[in-house]
Amino acid sequence: MKLFNFHTHCHYCDGSSAPVDYVEEAIRQEFEALGFSSHSPLPFGNKFALQGDEKLLTYADEIRQLKITFQDQVSLYLGLELDFVPGITKPFEYFRSLVGLDYTIGGIHLIKKPDQDELWFIDGPLQQTYDEGMNLLFGDDVRAAITTYWQQMREMISSQKPNVVAHLDKIKMHNKNRYFNEDETWYVDQTDLTLELIKKTGTIVEVNTRGIYKGRSEELFPGITILKKIHQLGIPVTISADAHRPEELSAYFEQAFLILKSIGFDRLMFLTSEGWIERPF
Repeated sequence: MKLFNFHTHCHYCDGSSAPVDYVEEAIRQEFEALGFSSHSPLPFGNKFALQGDEKLLTYADEIRQLKITFQDQVSLYLGLELDFVPGITKPFEYFRSLVGLDYTIGGIHLIKKPDQDELWFIDGPLQQTYDEGMNLLFGDDVRAAITTYWQQMREMISSQKPNVVAHLDKIKMHNKNRYFNEDETWYVDQTDLTLELIKKTGTIVEVNTRGIYKGRSEELFPGITILKKIHQLGIPVTISADAHRPEELSAYFEQAFLILKSIGFDRLMFLTSEGWIERPF
């Protein structure tokens, strides 16, 4: 099976390099397809997303030009990783219509507590940011904090209908088994409710390798326990490096394929010009 990756960040957001550098690396690795998924613009200052609609339009134009330039060597697709923050971010459909996206990835990086203006940033390299944000919004009520994450995830899936859901259980990344255990009944209940919704909506779950190869997680996103349930439920999956550098395009893929096969997976979702299809790997 030839390689592919549909979760890719270039220098238009928080990636390291120009889109063409990723394309050339994909060709070098004999990729069949590559999708770009810069972080969508946000209505507040930040250092990781596209800065405004004008920049988004420029990004889209460049990816479309690369599609034409490299059409005989690799299939390229235009996407976005769209953040969902209730009452703050624009609907995913706004961005689909504005630039004619080939696909959307829905991600939760910022948690909104209904009665608070501040946001809890759960991502990034610093555990301290995670800890301080949780304390600011939720105090010592860890269960409320983590439950809010899963509730926001479900609201995104049901209301915004992304093609793919990004790093499903990323809330665990900076936890390191300090605040909660993933086998606690209340946590399992939250993940089960989310998987039931994913199954009902036909959303694709990405198997995201970035946490492992960046040394921030001991497991894939999602972890093996959730992946086993995903397999049992027949939920479609794809694989993603969540690459921020060209050399990361297939990072930890070989090991991830072995993990997926050991669970029983033998098919992955793949994007074509006609839409998403499931095929053997």
